[in-house]
Amino acid sequence: MAKRSKVPARRSPAASKAPKNAPEKAPKVGAGELHTLLDFLRYAVSRFNAAKLVFAHGTTDPVAEAAFLICETLHLHPDQFESFANARVTVAEGKQILDLIERRIATRKPAAYLVNKVYMRGLPFYVDERTIVPRSFIGELLDSHFGGDEDGTSLIGDPADVERVLDLCTGSGCLAILAARHFANAAVDAVDISKDALEVAARNVADHGLGDRLTLHRGDLFEPLGDVSYDLIISNPPYVDAEGMAALPRECRAEPKIAFDGGADGLDIVRRLLDEAKRHLTPHGGLLCEIGRGRDNLEAAYPNLPLLWLDTEDSEGEVFWIAAADL
Repeated sequence: MAKRSKVPARRSPAASKAPKNAPEKAPKVGAGELHTLLDFLRYAVSRFNAAKLVFAHGTTDPVAEAAFLICETLHLHPDQFESFANARVTVAEGKQILDLIERRIATRKPAAYLVNKVYMRGLPFYVDERTIVPRSFIGELLDSHFGGDEDGTSLIGDPADVERVLDLCTGSGCLAILAARHFANAAVDAVDISKDALEVAARNVADHGLGDRLTLHRGDLFEPLGDVSYDLIISNPPYVDAEGMAALPRECRAEPKIAFDGGADGLDIVRRLLDEAKRHLTPHGGLLCEIGRGRDNLEAAYPNLPLLWLDTEDSEGEVFWIAAADL
């Protein structure tokens, strides 16, 4: 799960008098008052700020979330927003956009659930309430730290030489799919304990045409895999500690609890990964694992493990790498 920022906003005087959990009444928007994509973007951002929404599901702020919802309504890729920013919206399209903005506020569901889509590394994936909304930093790290070794920075050598990859706690299958695309010669196994999540993953595997290289398994971590060894194991497991679980925002509470809950200190699954991974890695392989803000707890629990902490554009010290030889 990736770190995302909250956007502070003031509550209007009228809203302050409303019952605590009552949604703010949507203002009336007259026909022709909003014209362009930028007009609808500004309106959406103002509504999101006033409603104090939380953004933690593939978009980092109200501007990105508004652009995402507008583009989905208009059947545009999010990268195309700027190209069409000053294009006019039809009355019918405008009504759809406004309806979606108000559904986001009224339901507090992640935007991805409202449109059944999320983008990772520019690729679309299907998602619904059966699985957590994917927003891992690992996809970026596959590109930045697992490329060719010409400059000596790759953690695993030539991607073409990677033959087997494992994604544990795969959820919707997005990381497994990104890994299959990145390591073009690898067979990929993906495991999750949730039957519902694997149904979503199966749809994504089929949508991306990877059924011949990516195999889904239902089970508890390594249990369904036998004695297979992997060149790379990746995982974005449940890692929220008890304090974090108690403070989850409403948007996150719409997602499956099992995908968040990492036990008292957030490390229940991570400990098992570290204790069992070596038996399932080739000698030159390694484990890439995201743990959110659990670095201090992990280093206290394993003070002698030479963990390499990897940063991304939006994270610092939330993903670690450890080579098989060091486990």
